Amino acid sequence: MILRFSENTTTSEIVLVLNETKFDRMPYTRDKGISFYTLLWNDGPTQKVIIDEVEYTFPANGLLPLMSQQSFRFEDPAKIIGWQFNADFYCILNHDKEVSCIGFLFYGSGQMLFLNTSESDQQKLRLLLKVFIDEFDTVDNSQHEMLRMLLKRLIILTTRLAKSQHLEKSLHDLEKYDIVRKYNYLVEENFRKEHSVQFYAKELNRSPKTLANLFAIYNHKSPLRVIHERLLMESKRLLHYTDKSTKEIAYELGFDDSAHFSNFFKKNTTLTPSEYRLNQPVKQNGK
Repeated sequence: MILRFSENTTTSEIVLVLNETKFDRMPYTRDKGISFYTLLWNDGPTQKVIIDEVEYTFPANGLLPLMSQQSFRFEDPAKIIGWQFNADFYCILNHDKEVSCIGFLFYGSGQMLFLNTSESDQQKLRLLLKVFIDEFDTVDNSQHEMLRMLLKRLIILTTRLAKSQHLEKSLHDLEKYDIVRKYNYLVEENFRKEHSVQFYAKELNRSPKTLANLFAIYNHKSPLRVIHERLLMESKRLLHYTDKSTKEIAYELGFDDSAHFSNFFKKNTTLTPSEYRLNQPVKQNGK
């Protein structure tokens, strides 16, 4: 079952996917141009999920937030419940003071945030899901606002779980937490042009050394590594899902030339871009 709310006067849209046997996402082919944030709930036993052609284990009753450019498909999609919404429906950037998820739940540093849920969490999710379904069936002037309020509750619940399971205690300090989130978001917005920590440190009015010390406390991943992993993630997507040449990808990602990009890619993967592309499975055809 797919429940959908959209407005005729705007592009505002939210979709609830319930136990569909063909639930997946192909942002570079079939779903190109559709920009949805996605929250997934595996309402069943542990199963496999393929995200950008990497296989992960989706825990039973687990939650998972994903960005619009991430592809995904499931071992058993019929057990998945998915909420998908665009920025016009609920702009998490404009409402960050409400939900505190920018640069962590969404626009993070590349880590897959698989979240476990307790029986109490699952009860909250089931109650929230029931109200969601009721609101999708209630067409009136307040439907948009009610659905947006429910979505905000879902995001806050998910963010709380993510903080408790993936955030170092030292970062429960709000100021430290916000610096890390802002850095991650800035990288997401600028990684195609800016590859140096100095740029982001300046934007945050911090020194590169201060950021390095903070990130060492956070997850032992340096600020430079965050930039490099984001570049690698996008490189792999472009190599797998598009026919762009190495030269075109290098230009798109802000490298001086294709040789510089190839050296960077091989240093971080042991393969040249061409070797990586040849080793990938057959592309999704978007059908």
